[in-house]
Amino acid sequence: MLMPDGRVRRIPFLDQLGITLVEFGKGRSELLVPVSPELCNSRQVAHGGVLMAALDASMAMAARAAHSDEFHAPMNAITVEMKTTFIRPGIGRLKVLGECVHRATSLTFCEAQVRDEDGELIATASGTFKVRKRAPAFEVQASVSPDSPPQA
Repeated sequence: MLMPDGRVRRIPFLDQLGITLVEFGKGRSELLVPVSPELCNSRQVAHGGVLMAALDASMAMAARAAHSDEFHAPMNAITVEMKTTFIRPGIGRLKVLGECVHRATSLTFCEAQVRDEDGELIATASGTFKVRKRAPAFEVQASVSPDSPPQA
């Protein structure tokens, strides 16, 4: 994912969708989604799964931004639950705005909106996220032994 400062953070799924980060910090995020033909449904509008992925990513980033304004801070936001409302079809370049509405001790509550280039509301979402510090790769690997059952 290309960030506003030109650096890259690898989120392969979002890269595949062509989603870019415009803003991150102070409990907010903004993403851009270019709706290409590959991201459309049979009606030639943005597939609901693309919108849900963008809403989820925007809220997760807003949850992280509520904990640190540094995008590369070693933390992950894990989606606990999410509700999405589709309002109208989305085409063209879509803007996704995520915001943390409440940060509790163990959970962060966020909302997001998708808007088209004319500012029309396309979809909304609310979600709950668990923010955790990211373990270094060697710690994760060290905790897995050959006798451990496979992890899903």
